[in-house]
Amino acid sequence: MAVILETQEWAEQQFGTCLLGDVRRTRRLVQFAAQVAAAPDASTPGQTEKWCDLKAAYRLIDNEQVTFDAIAERHWQQTRQQPVGTRLISCDTTEVEFGATNQATGLGPLGGGFGRGFLLHSGLMIDPATEAVIGLAGQKIRYRKPAPKNESRTRRLARDRESRVWGELIDQIGPPPKGVRFVDLCDRGGDNFEVYCKLLLNRHDWVVRARDLHRIVQSQEQEMPLSCFLDSLPLAGTYELSYRSHAHGSRTAQIEVRFGRLMMPAPRQRSPWLREVGITLMSMNVVEVREVNVPAGVDPLRWVLLTSLPVTTFEEAWQVIEYYEKRPLVEEFHKALKTGCRVEDRQYETSERLEAITGLLSVTAVRLLQLRSAARETPDRAAEEVVPRHWVTVLRRLRGSRRIGTVREFYRELAGLGGHMLRKGDGEPGWITLWRGFEKLHLAVRAIDCYWTRCG
Repeated sequence: MAVILETQEWAEQQFGTCLLGDVRRTRRLVQFAAQVAAAPDASTPGQTEKWCDLKAAYRLIDNEQVTFDAIAERHWQQTRQQPVGTRLISCDTTEVEFGATNQATGLGPLGGGFGRGFLLHSGLMIDPATEAVIGLAGQKIRYRKPAPKNESRTRRLARDRESRVWGELIDQIGPPPKGVRFVDLCDRGGDNFEVYCKLLLNRHDWVVRARDLHRIVQSQEQEMPLSCFLDSLPLAGTYELSYRSHAHGSRTAQIEVRFGRLMMPAPRQRSPWLREVGITLMSMNVVEVREVNVPAGVDPLRWVLLTSLPVTTFEEAWQVIEYYEKRPLVEEFHKALKTGCRVEDRQYETSERLEAITGLLSVTAVRLLQLRSAARETPDRAAEEVVPRHWVTVLRRLRGSRRIGTVREFYRELAGLGGHMLRKGDGEPGWITLWRGFEKLHLAVRAIDCYWTRCG
């Protein structure tokens, strides 16, 4: 995966085929996207810089054909068209809150009713071998609605519930191309029988963290709570996990792994869609990760992972665990969208305009994450084969004529321009320092290009 550093070229690739009802709107979107990519954290006036470009950007976002789906659809389609292999889709929901005092029309309640905004549910596609972010496979926006008082379970299942967004995203992504396996990674919000049915019907595999350990499951024609089933499983293997927590600092946990196969029955009370589908029993595997010999005062680590992937050996269980460990990358995407692109600081006056700019910034946030993984794809490749030669030259001069021969050296020096100390103990640079370095380098390259254009 090579990240296109030239913002105009990147914008053309991502948005050049968008269908906005008029080719002039598409051209304007490409130009605006290039300006956004150059300074993703700036306001719209700061990104466009010229009054004429600012007015054109506002007219574009205000057009009724320039919607969230229309802007991002082409990116989603490009992401889903993958070559042969396994691709992970990390799914999660975040609240996009524009503030309690925001006067934009059409926003819904958030944060216990004190904020205003909408929910954004995203599926981030990841390469399992390299952890490279490929792109967004799909996204859904939903506005929170207060639940009716004294609502019965039957009526709750019949109405348009917030949890349906998980299944809606799966339907939007659809079946994988021939020769490709999609594996959806979901936290406890995705532990829902309807979600498993949607995954099955769309030919997706899954790794989902169990939410309810008291649910009834079947094993060898016996019914029992999931917690009791887990206690009956034999030990498959052990390993040590070193990690750092805010509460207890760095420590090493002793982990035991168990796995088994179970049958999950449909809930007694089912939604109209679930009754129509007719699936009443589903077979899947479970992998339990449990910490033992826990120090006093420390909450033990425990993951209960439900999966459609085959698990007959410790190695296969370990792969399921490794897949789920990549799920937090979607949370990094949310951070890039909110911190790197400052989506919640936008001051557009309607929810439709805020949705449209969120679609553009979502694709831009993916670009920020891809900066981090680009150096890990082909670190020893010559930098000038991936990055424009004059970008390498300018970066070398800005960094004191340091040698920049490989892709890894280019991105490390780019991070150094963004504030990374590049000491041995500092580790590899993250997307934030790379993004800050890119903004400085892009401005320098732009200034030099303008100078040579004017001076001939």
